[in-house]
Amino acid sequence: MNTLSASFGGRRAALRPSARTALAALGLMALCSTAYAADKPPLAPDTVAPFSTDSRISASVEFGLSTLAADIDRDIPRRLATIDERVSCVHRRVLFWRVNANCDIYGFVDRSGPVSLYGRGDRVYGSVPIYGALEGQGANRFTARIHGETEASATVEAEARPALSRDWSLELNFGDGFHWSEPPVMHVMGREIPLSKYAEPRIREELGRVRGRALAAARHLDLHDKAVTAWRHAFEPVQLSDDPQVWLQLTPQSASFAGVRAEGRVLRGSLDLSGSAETVVGQQPPAVTATTLPALGREVSEPGSFDVILPVRIGYDVINDKIGQALAAVAPAAGLSVRDVEVYPSSGKLVVGLRVAKASDTDANAGRWAYLTGSLQVDADGHAVRLSDLSAATDDEGLAALVAPIVSQLRDQMSVDYGVAYENLLNAANVRLNRTLKDGYRMEGHLASAKLEKLYLPADGVVIAFRASGDLKILYGM
Repeated sequence: MNTLSASFGGRRAALRPSARTALAALGLMALCSTAYAADKPPLAPDTVAPFSTDSRISASVEFGLSTLAADIDRDIPRRLATIDERVSCVHRRVLFWRVNANCDIYGFVDRSGPVSLYGRGDRVYGSVPIYGALEGQGANRFTARIHGETEASATVEAEARPALSRDWSLELNFGDGFHWSEPPVMHVMGREIPLSKYAEPRIREELGRVRGRALAAARHLDLHDKAVTAWRHAFEPVQLSDDPQVWLQLTPQSASFAGVRAEGRVLRGSLDLSGSAETVVGQQPPAVTATTLPALGREVSEPGSFDVILPVRIGYDVINDKIGQALAAVAPAAGLSVRDVEVYPSSGKLVVGLRVAKASDTDANAGRWAYLTGSLQVDADGHAVRLSDLSAATDDEGLAALVAPIVSQLRDQMSVDYGVAYENLLNAANVRLNRTLKDGYRMEGHLASAKLEKLYLPADGVVIAFRASGDLKILYGM
């Protein structure tokens, strides 16, 4: 049969297209005995590069503003001011005389509720409600019958802009003053008595104490020590999946301050940790020794997104089965029987070896090997891989014509769905990225999207590497 094949090979340039039918018939006759094609592509699997990418994670320290407000509240007295003054309250001309008479004004300004702290954006706002009551009484015989009383409420508000210094101390940067929600003015015996005149000196005094108390509470957070611990936790490997075993190994290299943010009743200081994220398939990787927390780099507006490479593997045995299913109908129609299928990689191409015999041949060893080569096309949205650019890897035109229906069927019909494996890996990773750490820390992460990174053809199966993006945080506090 080798001589026959060589003869056809030497004459193929002279053959006309109309002779291909005859070639196919002769090729079918040649299937009566076993033969191995001399043009079998060699086994040459891809070398899979480490699944590593540059990535960034967020490390945050959170604490409740309500706790800080309670500490401040204990230091502010309930009575802010006591009022006891004599004022000129009567200015009248009686006949030829101008009468000026005095009145005694007495009362108080109290704090009528607790201190409240809340955050919005990069600022923390504090407020405290106050209540004032005044009475006025004439101070001499001309004004003895004059009497009046009034009351008023208002809110004192102040704001601070937290910032982290290069020495890791948290500065709250209180504003120089405060403002009233509504100017508190009382009307007594025809006079306007501004409460701010009596309350503001005491409020300013108390605001100074508030600053001191708040700064002491901020220093008590010891952000540097907490950042060191968060940095160390970032080096701990995370198992993303059990079957197959997939591990995530982070190796941070730099830290940048990502600002202080306040939201509702929570104040959060964040770091942006930049480095590499490597995915390891198989056994747990060797531990990576945590380095020393580096000096803070330049400030960034916010922590960046977290990226990780997730590999999905499709065994060549799965592709074998799919090819058998795709050929179940077309081979008998062409009078053929596919006795064996062999799938393996060769220099970036996928090789499909088929041992083809006549459908009527009962000899189990009968048949001839034909080899097809092609590429794999990944449908990332549809979660499937397909054969593309498939052709017979032979110079034997008779054999090529014989397997042409098979090539067409595989090109059009053969696909492998990896959607379940992809979803299982992504879901498992999202579950494992949310876990409790030691020392009061926790990890929270979510991978929201993934796009195709690269496809590999190693010796043990197709590997489709996806770049999954989302966020990953190491948190302390709330």
